[in-house]
Amino acid sequence: MPYLDLNVSSPLSPESQAEVALLLTSLTAEALGKKRELTAVAISTTPGQSWFVGAQPLSESRQVSFYLEIKVTEGTNTKSEKADYVEKVFLGMTAALGELAPASYVVIQEVHADSWGYAGQTQEYRYIRGKSL
Repeated sequence: MPYLDLNVSSPLSPESQAEVALLLTSLTAEALGKKRELTAVAISTTPGQSWFVGAQPLSESRQVSFYLEIKVTEGTNTKSEKADYVEKVFLGMTAALGELAPASYVVIQEVHADSWGYAGQTQEYRYIRGKSL
């Protein structure tokens, strides 16, 4: 049940947004073992003249960057799985967007199971219910 919030420094066409959403959903399912049908992706854009790396706007360097924040349930992935995911996302985003600024980030946030859920139930509730069956 991950939630992915992607911000890119270059506008994407609706077709490119759909391709990036598919890429991130697939990588999240494959590398982190998350359910594809519960993976939500939001995509926004911050123009290069408003995106600064080393106090310089990306528009001057003509580079593209992204920042991906993904929320997953705490303790559901190993360090190796997360490292693999970060690498695969960077490679996939490079293929989708072209050469990227090295300061393009993937942040995996682990949220306590009792602090989030979907369809009106927390992840912890689902876990406990599954154990009692």
